[in-house]
Amino acid sequence: KIQLLDLPGIIEGAAEGKGRGRQVIAVCKSADLLLMVLDAGKPHYHREILTRELESVGVRLNRKPPDIFFKKKKTGGIAVNSMGTLTHLDEKMVWRILQEYRIHNADLLFKEDSTVDDLIDVIEGNRRYIKCLYVYNKVDVCSMEEVDEIARRPFSIPISCYHRLNMDGLLSQIWEMMGLVRAYTKKVGERPDFDEPVVLSDDRGGVTVSDFCAHIHKSLLADFKYALVWGTSTKHMPQRVGLGHTLEDEDVVQIVKKKVSDTDDARGRFKQSGAEYVKIADREKRKPLKT
Repeated sequence: KIQLLDLPGIIEGAAEGKGRGRQVIAVCKSADLLLMVLDAGKPHYHREILTRELESVGVRLNRKPPDIFFKKKKTGGIAVNSMGTLTHLDEKMVWRILQEYRIHNADLLFKEDSTVDDLIDVIEGNRRYIKCLYVYNKVDVCSMEEVDEIARRPFSIPISCYHRLNMDGLLSQIWEMMGLVRAYTKKVGERPDFDEPVVLSDDRGGVTVSDFCAHIHKSLLADFKYALVWGTSTKHMPQRVGLGHTLEDEDVVQIVKKKVSDTDDARGRFKQSGAEYVKIADREKRKPLKT
């Protein structure tokens, strides 16, 4: 299920508490995708103001976490290594930043060309990296040149709620940015169930066959033998796959479980091996109940 929350608009100074900005931003931190609705007829710097307010409280929009390995330790001093050339940082600057945070023993490995802000975000450890889609409303009052310029901006889409222009494009963009995948279940000898799909996401669990089984019930993983998949993720249909197969949108999945052996099908207090007859003498003795 997708839950949409209509939050009050934030203003400049919301990070300091103006207009109940802190309460609104606290809700934003728990979202998978932010839709920032802007007026297409107003200046472009409104987008920069709102982005800056979110950045000041640790919300990073449309950015990936820095690829930096950081681990504190008790002794040994500070060890700084990099897998490439650092153009924005040097070892002395890294030492000074760690000293400001009173960190005297740590291991640092830069796996990419990082900045000072990236290092501070890793040390703080409380940053939220959220996808954001900038929705420009009221494009019906703009010229074609202005609409074309808005559409070319990164992570932006022009719409008109009054005339219902480009609403399908907005839904498609939301679905794509959230990385949602619909997978349909199929029983042996029956048609697929297209009414209630299993919705998976890269940000919440993953989109493999293993995640598909865990979403339905954890016991499927223990009894899993193989799966038959129909859809765009396969080379032929149906294709026999394992737990590591990555599913794509609108795939059909049929789970084949292991057969239960006779030894595993025993019930109660009797021990049974093979096809031997269960005798009363094989009953396990239990301690008498305390009264």
